[in-house]
Amino acid sequence: MNDLAPAIHTENLTRRFGDLTAVDRLNLIVPRGVIFGFLGPNGAGKSTTINMLTSLLPPTAGTAKVGGFDILKEPMEVKRCIGVVPEGLSLYERLTASEQIELVGRLHGLSYAEISQRIPSLLELLELEDSADKMILDYSHGMRKKTALACALIHAPEILFLDEPFEGIDPISTRAIKELLRDMVDRRGTTVFFSTHVMELAERFCDQVGIINKGQLVGVGSIPELRQRAGLPDDAPLEDVFIHTVGAEMEDETLLGWLTEK
Repeated sequence: MNDLAPAIHTENLTRRFGDLTAVDRLNLIVPRGVIFGFLGPNGAGKSTTINMLTSLLPPTAGTAKVGGFDILKEPMEVKRCIGVVPEGLSLYERLTASEQIELVGRLHGLSYAEISQRIPSLLELLELEDSADKMILDYSHGMRKKTALACALIHAPEILFLDEPFEGIDPISTRAIKELLRDMVDRRGTTVFFSTHVMELAERFCDQVGIINKGQLVGVGSIPELRQRAGLPDDAPLEDVFIHTVGAEMEDETLLGWLTEK
């Protein structure tokens, strides 16, 4: 990894699906060693952006570098330095959690000794130790999400891409994961790039946020900076900043009067 390069740098990154432009000329720089929240309404282009940045989906136009590596010219180098929890959890259901994590560790070139040392601590952190020998086929959605996160962490990546990482995970595990991620950022300089719809989580957890709407980046910076640009008070919640930035308006109450009136 090029330590002098930003963790993520996109230039006019674009992805079209037929007539639909899912990501439209995205220009974004994410420095190393931050927790970066990627926010947007449903269908705004968050998952498509992550899929391009992790070399899972080629862009239609533009380019990006992750860890200093070009996503098109150096996809293997990109994948070596990142960990990913994707939107669709791609796990082998006939493996146990321990086997799945070991497989990913071996694919990243870890030794058997390293894997044997790391798996128990990951399972304990994620409260999977009692189910470690059960097939993933029998796991709940939350347990699958935890297994995918363990796979993303096993090789101690420099950059983590997490698509809705806490969805379906219980509050106790969520807190433990957040503390671990913060330690990784503060002590190792890891970069965490994650999407979420939970404004309270982003407000408390993120160093910087980017807001995407209809495929276009409409705001980026620290939360105080975004409040200032939106002309909102210093104590305005991120939800208000988000709604103001994407230009969303509440539906006319009269349209649903039959639900609210006596």
